[in-house]
Amino acid sequence: MAQPDAPRRFAAIDCGTNSIRLLISERAADGTLTELNRDNIIVRLGQGVDATGGFAPEALQRVDDALATYAQRMVEHHVEDVMMGATSATRDAKNRDEFFAITARHLGRIVDGRQAEVISGEQEAELSFAGAVADLPSGTSERICVIDLGGGSTEFVVHDVDADGAVADTGTVEAYSANMGCVRLTERYLHSNPPTAEEIAAAEDFVAEQLREVEEHVDLTGVTRLVGVAGTMTTLSAITQGVDSYQPEKIHLSRLPLRTFRNTAIDLRDKTVDQRLECGPMHPGRADVVGGGAVVIDAVASRFMALGVEEITISEKDILDGMLAKVMRRNGA
Repeated sequence: MAQPDAPRRFAAIDCGTNSIRLLISERAADGTLTELNRDNIIVRLGQGVDATGGFAPEALQRVDDALATYAQRMVEHHVEDVMMGATSATRDAKNRDEFFAITARHLGRIVDGRQAEVISGEQEAELSFAGAVADLPSGTSERICVIDLGGGSTEFVVHDVDADGAVADTGTVEAYSANMGCVRLTERYLHSNPPTAEEIAAAEDFVAEQLREVEEHVDLTGVTRLVGVAGTMTTLSAITQGVDSYQPEKIHLSRLPLRTFRNTAIDLRDKTVDQRLECGPMHPGRADVVGGGAVVIDAVASRFMALGVEEITISEKDILDGMLAKVMRRNGA
């Protein structure tokens, strides 16, 4: 047990359909939070899940390898506790027990009995919201919609933030997880390189149907700020800004015209994988599926522009930061 005045270290791991990410932070006795490590490994856990209903053996091996790296890193940082969230692909997979056994083996090195926790789409949305709005400048109350565009699903959450930047106590959090993401759309519809007009049209029809479901659960009218999180959003921010490499300090809290952001998405959608890789900020593990995410962004941007929203804010902070806050709360830190 750490001494009362000693800094304490905690971690969060987000395992999505496309990537697995680690955040390690230190909480000082005075409450100061210092980020020690933030990393991302593309594992494509959702490979083939939409078609087969189960995780591919090679995908599980990639997760095993990534978690071995992350567990060793947590040991070296003397992490006290960790929360690992398992989201869209895990909720869908028939052989999910194999996945959880892998997570138990590695997380058990940090806390005996710890393993990944299934997070519902609505919980995922609320955790993403808490992380995404943490660094937004205060000064005015806003109604914010956070969109977390992942590999298998996209979470929408709408809530009010007060003038001090805190999530308002009043009002209801409206959240919905839609079964559309960059990997799911690419595997289901975008088979050509580049996608054909017919493939894109089919993907657009599916996304339009999903958006109608979103609006049956979440009221998008009245939103004053749109915030995008996760890899597709941050990558498009970097490309829209014209930076030649991935630079988090330029991406975090970047504010971009929604029309320009949408145009970047459409341009990427229509490129070949090799052409996408020529974009400096593009991660090699994202280039083949970013077109699916671009279809989602095209539709979402068009809808919000019709509602009078003219820009999007991109946050580097998301569900990882929300999960880290949760693991610290359960440890009284």
